Amino acid sequence: MRKRYLSLLFITFLSFPAFAQKSNHTASFRPKLIVGMVVDQMRWDYLYRFYNRYGEGGFKRLMNEGFNCQQTFINYLPSYTAPGHASAYTGSFPAIHGIAGNDWVDNATGRHWYCTEDTTVQGTEDAGKAGKMSPRNLLSTTITDELRLATNMQSRVFAVSLKDRGAILPGGHLANAAFWFDDTKGHFISSTYYMQATPEWLQRFNDRKVPDSLFNLNWNLLYAPVTYLQSLPDENPYKGSLPGAEKKSFPHQTSQYAGKNYGVIRSLPAGNVLTLAMAQACMEAERVGMGNATDFMCISFSSTDYIGHQFAPNSVEIEDTYLRLDQELAAFFQYLDGRYGKGNYLLFLTADHGGAHNANYLKDINIPAGMESDVQMKNDLNALFKGREGISNPVLFLDNYQIFLNEKQFAGKPELRQQVKKELINWLNNRPGIAWVADLENGNLDMVPEPVKTMMVNGYNRERSGPIMFVPKPGWYNGYAPTGTTHGTWNPYDTHIPLLWFGWGIKKGQTNKRVYMTDIAATLAALLHIQMPNGCVGTPVVELVD
Repeated sequence: MRKRYLSLLFITFLSFPAFAQKSNHTASFRPKLIVGMVVDQMRWDYLYRFYNRYGEGGFKRLMNEGFNCQQTFINYLPSYTAPGHASAYTGSFPAIHGIAGNDWVDNATGRHWYCTEDTTVQGTEDAGKAGKMSPRNLLSTTITDELRLATNMQSRVFAVSLKDRGAILPGGHLANAAFWFDDTKGHFISSTYYMQATPEWLQRFNDRKVPDSLFNLNWNLLYAPVTYLQSLPDENPYKGSLPGAEKKSFPHQTSQYAGKNYGVIRSLPAGNVLTLAMAQACMEAERVGMGNATDFMCISFSSTDYIGHQFAPNSVEIEDTYLRLDQELAAFFQYLDGRYGKGNYLLFLTADHGGAHNANYLKDINIPAGMESDVQMKNDLNALFKGREGISNPVLFLDNYQIFLNEKQFAGKPELRQQVKKELINWLNNRPGIAWVADLENGNLDMVPEPVKTMMVNGYNRERSGPIMFVPKPGWYNGYAPTGTTHGTWNPYDTHIPLLWFGWGIKKGQTNKRVYMTDIAATLAALLHIQMPNGCVGTPVVELVD
């Protein structure tokens, strides 16, 4: 089974020649290729939790031959996917780059926005709403933009992910192309922001129906069940199940989804296989890294996030997913070695956020924890004002651990608005799982300790954030199901992320000095001798430079 999975990684380039080149970073101030990898919802401790089960060519290779920033943290709230990708590539945070969450409300109009939504473009492949996407909501440049600008557009940037936001935000405003997965047809698509029609090579890739081939393999454990010692028993009450599945435990019969329910591949390790196959098809067809200037390939692995949400960190599914991803990475690194030559490419691997342990699991082992529902909390808050004259459902939106007000009700009524805010804050302060509540538009943060205070300020965008932000107690989170998990808080399980550097110009070593996600773009700018992104607040990690 392992060989069958790995063989799919090489489908896209068996017919292409390899272009190994001698390392020349001492003679040039930029490499031929940069590969940026984001593993969605990868907790930092997964590097060590499964270390003894990893092979030598994947995560271990990056850790043992590259540079490991052990104490890398997110420095804003909320810790979600879109802000994570935007912050890693801009070197900034939501207060500046504007990606305040996966979704938000425009405070001026009351309109709900998705982070990469763009009504002025169309998707390729007749994708409908899934294709109406672009980076226009991102307010600052990315390191990929700055590379394009620094080389007078000679450098090329491509981005691939199952999630639209996982491709579009890293690619930046000037990407040559970003590609993401459309669940309806099981195809990778783009939008007219980048191109007017699907490239021929992508049409050929989509026509091969790789998702169906992967579904038909089913999801069996990579190793004997008794070897999964870092996980709870396969049958446990804390994990969810795949859509339409008769049971939660292995083996997962995924062949039932072939040809009809393509979105399920997001919640399988096969989604990572598909992502890498697509990335390699793009690299081959577009000859990424084969020009006269440095090219940038952005790859985001989304399946790790979907699997985490569905099954939780202590599940057999998570352990198996990372063991499989380790093998896929090893094969991909060998491909890079063969195509570009060792030392001729620069690679970094990080995460957009981590993930919490399931709250019910923590409670059952006597650790304080709990869960709130965004929907129920919004309904309860609005119920406070039921029958109140002049006020009807004042909470328009509750997400990102923020309260968005129905501002139209308060036009010309500042005193009423302030009174409603006060009542909302009082109610939140009396919830058992909430540690702090702050009125961010008035800077009311005196009772919030560091580093949480700074993280709240860094995450507050006055145009796209709610005026009230609340912070759960440790172990608590706002979720949507009693099984699986989520993320979004300031706690280390959500904000302590891996950051591994490897290849061109990178020395072997590690540091336990605290660095931040916002330092990634600054470090790349220093390594490449280009300007930082225009909203960058990060600092280069000088210890990793050879």
